[in-house]
Amino acid sequence: MSVEAAEGAETMARRDSLYRDAEKVSGDRRHGSGVSWRQTVLLAFQSIGVVYGDLGTSPLYTYSGTFPNGIRHPDDLLGVLSLILYTLILLPLLKYVFIVLYANDNGDGGTFALYSLISRYAKTRMIPNQQAEDASVSNYSIQEPSSQTRRAQWVKQRLESSKAAKIALFTITILGTSMVMGDGTLTPAISVLSAVSGIREKAPDLTQSQVVWISVAILFMLFSVQRFGTDKVGYSFAPIISVWFVLIASIGVYNLAAHDPTVLRALNPMYIVDYFRRNGKEAWLSLGGVVLCTTGTEAMFADLGHFNIRAIQLSFSFIIFPSVALCYTGQASYLHKFPQDVADTFYKSIPAAMFWPTFIVAILAAIIASQAMLSGAFAILSKALSLGCFPRVEVVHTSKKYAGQVYIPEVNFLIGAASIVVTLAFQTTTNIGNAYGICVVMVFSITTHLMTVVMLLVWKKNIAFIAAFYVIFGTTELLYLSSILSKFAEGGYLPFCFSLVLMALMATWHYVHVSRYWYELDHVVPAAELTALLGRPDVRRVPGVGLLYSELVQGIPPVFPRLVDKMPSVHAVFVFMSIKNLPIPRVPAPERFIFRRVDPAEHRMFRCVARYGYTDQIEAAKDFSASLLDGLKLFIYEEATFSCSQHTDDGDSDGALRAAQLAAAEEEKRFIDAELEHGVVYLTGEADVVAAPGSSVMKRIVVNYVYTFLRRNLSESHKALAIPKDQLLKVGITYEI
Repeated sequence: MSVEAAEGAETMARRDSLYRDAEKVSGDRRHGSGVSWRQTVLLAFQSIGVVYGDLGTSPLYTYSGTFPNGIRHPDDLLGVLSLILYTLILLPLLKYVFIVLYANDNGDGGTFALYSLISRYAKTRMIPNQQAEDASVSNYSIQEPSSQTRRAQWVKQRLESSKAAKIALFTITILGTSMVMGDGTLTPAISVLSAVSGIREKAPDLTQSQVVWISVAILFMLFSVQRFGTDKVGYSFAPIISVWFVLIASIGVYNLAAHDPTVLRALNPMYIVDYFRRNGKEAWLSLGGVVLCTTGTEAMFADLGHFNIRAIQLSFSFIIFPSVALCYTGQASYLHKFPQDVADTFYKSIPAAMFWPTFIVAILAAIIASQAMLSGAFAILSKALSLGCFPRVEVVHTSKKYAGQVYIPEVNFLIGAASIVVTLAFQTTTNIGNAYGICVVMVFSITTHLMTVVMLLVWKKNIAFIAAFYVIFGTTELLYLSSILSKFAEGGYLPFCFSLVLMALMATWHYVHVSRYWYELDHVVPAAELTALLGRPDVRRVPGVGLLYSELVQGIPPVFPRLVDKMPSVHAVFVFMSIKNLPIPRVPAPERFIFRRVDPAEHRMFRCVARYGYTDQIEAAKDFSASLLDGLKLFIYEEATFSCSQHTDDGDSDGALRAAQLAAAEEEKRFIDAELEHGVVYLTGEADVVAAPGSSVMKRIVVNYVYTFLRRNLSESHKALAIPKDQLLKVGITYEI
């Protein structure tokens, strides 16, 4: 740490390449500001096809999940309808549309966006790679709504000084991620199975098992086309989803007019009170079905990066909410007359002439709903990967236009297999719904807790507003969660098992990732040892440019002496390279690199930190090295210019000295160009991480077996960085942590 502190002090006294173009890059405007109303309306229409498929298909299974044993009393329908309407108003509309969307991280939403926002205002990440220069990146800070307060400072100090608080924050973040992954697994299963089940209305001879196998075939097709990307599979479906919302709203109006319009009395919340008085524990248990009306709500926040706040607010408030509310009201009107049809309310309530068009659109809507959740799951995992919270896997960027649209082959295979197994194992939407509801409400609750921290630390809102937010939404979500947990043995255990496995995987990877960073930081090569190493008579400088990758952003990594021992040669131009992910969505290209010279200057060795946001894509190796070396040459020139200006400020106006310094800079740039002709070699440390002698049994299992298994069976680092094999040199080393 002493080396890092010394270098940090040195940084303040000299010019870094960071400042060369910082003044040319303007900060991001508030998400959605400066966009015309015409563009906003267009985005609102597009958002229908990407964001709301899951929320729009929830009428397929909500009533059957709420009344698994049938309707006991006619007024129970009014109580449940009132619960559905006010749940939609309270959670999706008030909480998400008018509060949570504003907690975006420069336009990006989701659990990890909240975590990165918090970690930017307080040093809550467990890897000590923060640099003072990071705060100067254009997108790093956001507009603070109020002046600094003692309460916000107190929260910041508590978060930074408490390891338990950091671990708790990280734990609930990866729990939220795990639940979103569970959502991505269960959404296809329940949506497709619910939609396909309608075929039994026209083909009653089909067994439930046959319906399940038809659903499995559709699921297989769905996961097979993921590699084509969201923009091809999702955006083109906005018209279909729009037709779906028109259909369900029209069917709702038809049922309301044709059967029992008096169900509109459910707008009176007293029917909720009467429902609980009449049914007691059974009413509480039914909340697990009621909450299914909110499935897909988190997608409004997670997919915000593709749209803007106004577009989401417009589409939900004026299209989604009225359509879904009319559909549920119409279903209640139908069930008031035909309560025996509650197990298949949606298809039973469709007018005969509209059945087949509605059935076809329902299948397509279910597929689109699944696509939206899968895209969100991929995007969240790519963010987790960039923050060192997930093993390295291949991330395929499927769109040149939308940076956040990614596809992860390994994860797609695992989610697809799990979704098919769930469909085959559970057979009916009722049991899947028990598991599904837990994922939905857990993500709601985690968002509420992270939002409370954002309000305290970042927004610095009035404490009464924060308390009201936490109590109202926290209590509501706790009530729903307690109801769903009562069905733990009836399918509710599934997301917990899934989440425990995924959390264990993420926690293991992050623990070793952090421990490895601290090991390298504690074993950095001192300046005197580096000079002695390069001064050895057997060490030669060979032609070409060498890039040595390391996690460290300060100091010489311990793998370098190992490299020199095994191959006593160093390239004529040598760069210690670190790729660093900042807790922001994007880093502007002009602010990508920070360069520093490793003294003495005649060694022509440099340190470079390449900074990326969690939605940025790392360039191909050829483009990356070209940008890096262009930046290095610019750094050399500006270093000389800065040195000349320093001499001028000190009263030294010797023109000859200035000319000599600039000439030396030009000569060094020509030297780099000449060495570049000999090629670029990428060097990486192939570190075997093992538990140190005397470690506990649990630590040895986690490090020596679980982590090693993950590292050896998932994508290697050079593949993730797109380094060509013929330009790669690996150096083996063992770290005992």
